[in-house]
Amino acid sequence: VQLQASGGGLVQAGGSLRLSCATSGGTFSRFALGWFRQAPGKEREFVTVISRSGNTYSADSVKGRFTISRDNDKKMVYLQMNSLKPGDTAVYYCAAKSVILTFTPTTPEQYNYWGQGTKVTVSS
Repeated sequence: VQLQASGGGLVQAGGSLRLSCATSGGTFSRFALGWFRQAPGKEREFVTVISRSGNTYSADSVKGRFTISRDNDKKMVYLQMNSLKPGDTAVYYCAAKSVILTFTPTTPEQYNYWGQGTKVTVSS
């Protein structure tokens, strides 16, 4: 299974970005899909996840601002980020794990497959 994240860049505070993650291999419909981020000098942290059935769960820090979605036909997962803040600056990673229907893993150790990361920089 391979994942390829894209869409990062430089944006001003209050702006928006949409990250995409293309997958290949495996059975996409069986995956829970998550986004994590890692800022310089910090550990990788959970951002949001979408289950096989479309249930979502997000970290408190991004609730109401970030939205995860998936397209099973295109084998893509997206992260729409609105009202960005300088604290959102990080490398963002997509991840996948084959799971039962409603499971939404939220720790890096629970995921089997990772993309290479895409850098998001939010200027003040």
